[in-house]
Amino acid sequence: MENRERMTPRIEIEYCTQCRWLLRAAWMAQELLTTFEKEVGEIALIPGTDAVFEVRLDREVIFSRKQQGRFPESKELKQLIRDRIAPHKDLGHSDRN
Repeated sequence: MENRERMTPRIEIEYCTQCRWLLRAAWMAQELLTTFEKEVGEIALIPGTDAVFEVRLDREVIFSRKQQGRFPESKELKQLIRDRIAPHKDLGHSDRN
């Protein structure tokens, strides 16, 4: 069995429960886990309020709905995370225009 403790990258997706954004957060988590199954240690879904939808990598905010004025695209998040944790990873169709 693979030692998961060596995989330090942790992704957090904080979502607004009042806005009912759990399904959006869960879908994004599934997309990221599928893409980075060997590179990521864990993905946490964190309930929040006040229209929050924020994605953090090792506690660093890499996307904030409030700052950007929109939700992240799956392709965009994959590229942001890849550039930080696996810069040589090919994302296939997510790397193409």
